[in-house]
Amino acid sequence: MATELFDNAKRNKADEFYTRMPDIEKELRYYKDYFRDKVILCNCDDPYESNFFKYFSMNFNYLGIKKLIATCYAGSPVAGTQLPLFETENSESKTNKLKQAYKIEITKIEDENSDGAFNLTDVEYLLRNNNNIITTLNGNGDFRSEECVELLKEADIVITNPPFSLFREYVAQLIEFDKKFIIIGNTNALTYKEIFKLIKEDKLRTGYTNFNVGMYFYVPEDWDNYHKVEDGRKLVRVSTSCWFTNLYVKKHRDFITLYKKYTPEEFPHYENYDAINVDKVSEIPFDYDGEIGVPITFLDKYNPDQFEIIALGIVGSISFSCEKKMEILRKGKPTGEYTVNAKGTLYRKYNPIKDTKPPAFRDIETGELYSSMYARIIIKRRERHNGN
Repeated sequence: MATELFDNAKRNKADEFYTRMPDIEKELRYYKDYFRDKVILCNCDDPYESNFFKYFSMNFNYLGIKKLIATCYAGSPVAGTQLPLFETENSESKTNKLKQAYKIEITKIEDENSDGAFNLTDVEYLLRNNNNIITTLNGNGDFRSEECVELLKEADIVITNPPFSLFREYVAQLIEFDKKFIIIGNTNALTYKEIFKLIKEDKLRTGYTNFNVGMYFYVPEDWDNYHKVEDGRKLVRVSTSCWFTNLYVKKHRDFITLYKKYTPEEFPHYENYDAINVDKVSEIPFDYDGEIGVPITFLDKYNPDQFEIIALGIVGSISFSCEKKMEILRKGKPTGEYTVNAKGTLYRKYNPIKDTKPPAFRDIETGELYSSMYARIIIKRRERHNGN
């Protein structure tokens, strides 16, 4: 069953995203002190194209890495396009090898061409001339397979861009084996029950860069829809992508400066939950001690010493306090469709002066109009620090 799921994920277009070197360099520079004397595992990274593998192999000595391990699934759609490791072999032999799953283990990189630098040329030489570096995996490279789990056990830090469609399962495995990690995922994963729980418990946090900005990723040549071409390769932009880690991230220990004073007019209560609504993280009032609903972007600034996360503002995570039957509105107009409690979301009274979007619901008894609040996190301020 696991193999079948993994094979399905391989065919999932959303899992064929390959990370650009500038994005890797921009994020990983913040963690360089963590890599010294550590075993680094990139377990979703075709060594023939992965920029994660290139980054760590080219910086192997500079970062003081103890060992670098990279594994990939069989039949990568871009295998061999970046590091032509088998160029000395005939095309049939090369094609057969690239259909297999591999692991690469590196414990030492020397200046093979004596140019005074450690670079990709030295890595290519090492891979072509040391048969013990590259070995075939018995299976298809599924990160859940027995042989890949054994490699995971050996690792100190896991760094990769895992399949988005398997993100929950991938993180669960890292937590199960108590591994440190720096990975890329979809921003929407912040609202997954399993992921949100880890953030709430301060066991997972967003990284330093690219949050709420998105990233460009390389995609296979057979993709018809893409945003631009860079160095002859197709790129797509994924606006909902960010870094996740359980390593220390300084910004998550910085206190948000709060300057707004609470007024019921500016910060109305929800109709179905005892909390006030705040539309911007920067506008959280400094003098309100009750529960507060904030946008999901709050999680990129979350400092557990300043705030407590209560819950996701959705049905199943909190208990709504009222059940009004309401008509669903589309672009402010009646639909003849009805719901109870705003389809399980937080809602507040519609303000025709301040609200830029039309109302989403109408109370069928009173005619009162309401606005639905998208993806809110319920938080509460901890003991005040320096007035905040």
